[in-house]
Amino acid sequence: MEENEELNNDFSNEEQASGDTLTKVTGMYKDWFLDYASYVILERAVPAIEDGFKPVQRRIMHSLKELDDGRYNKVANVVGHTMQYHPHGDASIGDAMVQIGQKDLLIDTQGNWGNILTGDSAAASRYIEARLSKFALDVVFSPKITDWQLSYDGRKKEPINLPVKFPLLLAQGAEGIAVGLSTKILPHNFNELIDASIKHLKGKRFSIFPDFPTAGIIDVSNYNDGMRGGKIRVRAKIESFDKNTLVIREIPYGTNTSSLIDSILKANDKGKIKVKKIEDNTAAEVEILVHIPSGISPDKTIDALYAFTACESSISPLGCIIEDNKPVFLGVTEMLQRSTDNTVELLKQELEIQLDELEEQWHFASLERIFIENRIYRDIEEEETWEGVIAAIDKGLKPHTKHLKREVTVDDITKLTEIRIKRISKFDLDKAKQYIEGLEDRISETKGYLANLIEFAIDYFKELKKKYGKGRERKSEIRIFDDIEATKVVIRNTKLYVNREEGFVGTSLRKDEYVTDCSDIDDIIVFTKNGEMMVTKVDSKTFVGKNILHVAVFKKKDKRTTYNMIYKEGRGGPSYIKRFNVTSITRDKLYDLTTGKASSDVLYFSANPNGEAEVVAVHLRQSGSIKKLKWDLDFADVLIKGRASKGNIVTKYAVKRIELKEKGLSTLKPRKIWFDDVVQRLNVDGRGELLGDFRAEDQLLVVNQRGFVKVIPPEMNTHFDDDLIVLEKWNPQKPISVVYYDGDKERYYIKRFLIENSNKEELVISEHGKSQLEIISTEWRPVFEVEFAKPRGKEAKPNLSVDVEDFISVKGIKALGNQLTSLKVKNINQLDPLPYEEPKQQVANEIEVVDEESIDSTNSEIKSNDDDSEQPTLF
Repeated sequence: MEENEELNNDFSNEEQASGDTLTKVTGMYKDWFLDYASYVILERAVPAIEDGFKPVQRRIMHSLKELDDGRYNKVANVVGHTMQYHPHGDASIGDAMVQIGQKDLLIDTQGNWGNILTGDSAAASRYIEARLSKFALDVVFSPKITDWQLSYDGRKKEPINLPVKFPLLLAQGAEGIAVGLSTKILPHNFNELIDASIKHLKGKRFSIFPDFPTAGIIDVSNYNDGMRGGKIRVRAKIESFDKNTLVIREIPYGTNTSSLIDSILKANDKGKIKVKKIEDNTAAEVEILVHIPSGISPDKTIDALYAFTACESSISPLGCIIEDNKPVFLGVTEMLQRSTDNTVELLKQELEIQLDELEEQWHFASLERIFIENRIYRDIEEEETWEGVIAAIDKGLKPHTKHLKREVTVDDITKLTEIRIKRISKFDLDKAKQYIEGLEDRISETKGYLANLIEFAIDYFKELKKKYGKGRERKSEIRIFDDIEATKVVIRNTKLYVNREEGFVGTSLRKDEYVTDCSDIDDIIVFTKNGEMMVTKVDSKTFVGKNILHVAVFKKKDKRTTYNMIYKEGRGGPSYIKRFNVTSITRDKLYDLTTGKASSDVLYFSANPNGEAEVVAVHLRQSGSIKKLKWDLDFADVLIKGRASKGNIVTKYAVKRIELKEKGLSTLKPRKIWFDDVVQRLNVDGRGELLGDFRAEDQLLVVNQRGFVKVIPPEMNTHFDDDLIVLEKWNPQKPISVVYYDGDKERYYIKRFLIENSNKEELVISEHGKSQLEIISTEWRPVFEVEFAKPRGKEAKPNLSVDVEDFISVKGIKALGNQLTSLKVKNINQLDPLPYEEPKQQVANEIEVVDEESIDSTNSEIKSNDDDSEQPTLF
């Protein structure tokens, strides 16, 4: 009452001082909020480091143990029993129990417990049943070493922490939002945790990474040991089912098939991707069929699914746990180390209790033997008082107890008096000796375990893995991801138009000139007649400057697209020629590509995607004594520099016009392309295996183990199958040799062919289900060796060497081929090819003068300070 009055006085004083209704929250509210925050952190949201449980989970496990009789219990019954310990509603207990059950580790479930793949919820608690798993009974409970406390109402005792002898927190993971902090510990693989614990006990270094029940592919490059600031990228596993169908077989952690499909449909509605139909065939395993329209690249669609849908997501771990009633932030390595050390301590406590119990059993068994063998029980016949009985037995025992390990107590003597006459009459001395010797062996064994505690703990973990590790292999595949640029994979779902004269570009100018298809996340680059350039985001209508010369979708970091330009410097000034790239810019900034003088004008402009250098004819105006009014100018003679370069002088006289005389060839060297086996992608950065130098027309030969052959352009976003066996630069004149087993005829065949249709994936073996590809060679003159199986009772045929060029001529790709042999084959090997001088490829009129890496792509806004006199004059 006094506190309320003080609080009201505070409120009224505040109102009077300020003259409005603003009040300051003081007094009990401050304490109440702090108490609430502490309660949520310690008692609800964050797990304890000792056993990995939140309070509700610990109370559920304790209730299951109390109810455990080997049979299933209704979940509703378990929930009701747990409410004796957990002062919250049944719904929160039921939800927590379902989450534990879905992790398939501690609870043996029966009934519909929901589906983490589809997101379907569990049936009502009155319909489903549960009992403790054998694993939980083995590692979670040990009443003799458990510390207890009173329940919230003081009627029951509950464990402060359960003596969990396993890194359960890391195996199950944990997630919770408290007041002012949260936790997100990701689940890890059961067997890998045991292996890491063993390594820690052996003093070796280890590393552990998450493993998710939904499988998927994960990139753990930035995991940061599960601490804040780390990040894991998770992807669905997507494969090409056929040219118009993709299949998703594994999904990212934190999603389900319903939310994944919804995200794909939303991306389709926004025009990011194009999808014709989605089929969800998920049952025990995920299977989502994504049907795409004809003409849409499956590889590009896979990347678009990762870029624009829930098929890829990022998870930020945050290792927050409770230790000594305080929140502490730890990495998963330290969590495992502490858990393992705690397991060793718990095992030690159990062994010490076991040793005490064994020694106590040995002590009483020895007393019992002395008591019966020496007939000390007869000494109490004359005694009339209890004290006399105790004294008589004590006196009778003393001559025989020197070998005992502790003094004989009154309690010991009392227990001796409780031995029944029937037991005394049937006492067998030999059995008593064997029993005592057995106890001595067990005591010696337990002391040995305690003396070699680390080895005992290692054996304990090994036994856990042997007993429960089967079927718990890693589900999530660890792989380094390549970065996907959204602008390269987005579907061009709208059209870009331009009004060159007025200087407008956009998607709403449908009455004006069509430029290209684009997407709403693209940037566009624009060049105008006065020598200015701007890059801006696609919009419905944007003014960029009058008299537009060129507009296109802008590719960032594009070193191959080269712009050729001739411009006049100011009014009556000289003309300059320049070649440049645009690799990076500031969006919506106007760049002047001339020297900046007023009335500068672009006389000629071209954009060349592969650095082409054309030949132009320059026409001068008749003026004075000029003798040469026309000559040819080759852009190949001009070096590629930065966009701020002034360029080389063409002429100081007035130019009448410039005409294209001859289309250009690429002045860039062929691109070197590598294949990175880690990420299964092509690259131009030197990672992985070099595939060769590729010109614009060059393509890749791709063959997989299933016998499919195709020729594709070397695009950086191409996806490759896991069963890829051939990936090389394609030579159209080079025959391909194949040895395959025909399942229908049950014979081996050789075929040799050239690929004639480079736009089609074709099967080079027969379509029978048992047909299989044995060897494929792209050598000019391959040689195969056939090893024959040894017939029963006969000698094996000598190995057969086959010169493929002599054995079969080049035929069509669909040909059956020639039968290799009718005998039973043991093995087929590929030998060194015969010598062959490959004909040199002639590339007509090919100009190779500039290495892409040597291009000066400097985009400094500081103009070139070159003196005009130092510029070479072309006329």
